[in-house]
Amino acid sequence: MIYHANRAQDNYGEVIGILLLDFKAPFIPGDVGNASTYDYPVRYKLVEGLTFDRLFNKDQTALEIIIEAAKDLEKSGVRAITADCGFFALFQKEVAEAVDIPVFLSSLLQAPFISSIIARDKKVGIISAKSDSLDDDSFLDSVNIDRERVVIRGMENKENFYKFGVLEEGSLDTEKIEKEVLEVSEKMIEENPEIGAVLLECSMLPPYAKSVHQSLSLPVFDFITMIDFVKSALVKKEYQGVF
Repeated sequence: MIYHANRAQDNYGEVIGILLLDFKAPFIPGDVGNASTYDYPVRYKLVEGLTFDRLFNKDQTALEIIIEAAKDLEKSGVRAITADCGFFALFQKEVAEAVDIPVFLSSLLQAPFISSIIARDKKVGIISAKSDSLDDDSFLDSVNIDRERVVIRGMENKENFYKFGVLEEGSLDTEKIEKEVLEVSEKMIEENPEIGAVLLECSMLPPYAKSVHQSLSLPVFDFITMIDFVKSALVKKEYQGVF
């Protein structure tokens, strides 16, 4: 086999490119921002100046710097681009149009798929970093979510998560946050027994997905289920076995 160099690349083998918010926090294993979360190499690209507030407040002026960062990732040789916050959903369509590789910026993109694999009388329970921000249909419309098929709850009223995940205070107590995530998810199911699956919107919540699954006995989707799924379409497995 003959290989040819891509003059825009300085290294190879990173299939997934990840756009990072300008946010300082300890990203633990399981977090989108921790490279050890994956069984394959990933490439990160910081979008300088792109804060949580700019996403939450739907700052359209951020689109230019997001597209610039996405194009840099494309030039670096990645085969698909994601991000580390579900609220990147607002720019999903524009960024997908701006590059020539697959773009899947938000875990919320999974909601229509999840709705399709559960009964029509079931709903998808979405746990968000800030549910009040998702009350605006602009986020849901950008990723084709049917509001009638989802229930949205947020972590914004949970002290430990809010300090870490919104106020950016720089420290993380995993046991306390896990407890808060379980409180929100269990109450959501108690109030909405028609929920048939759970989607964790926030990129910082996958470390707690297993606990949510064990508590609720429901399918739990998150950023990592989405990233792994797309990666599996880009790098195909060679099957071996017995016939």
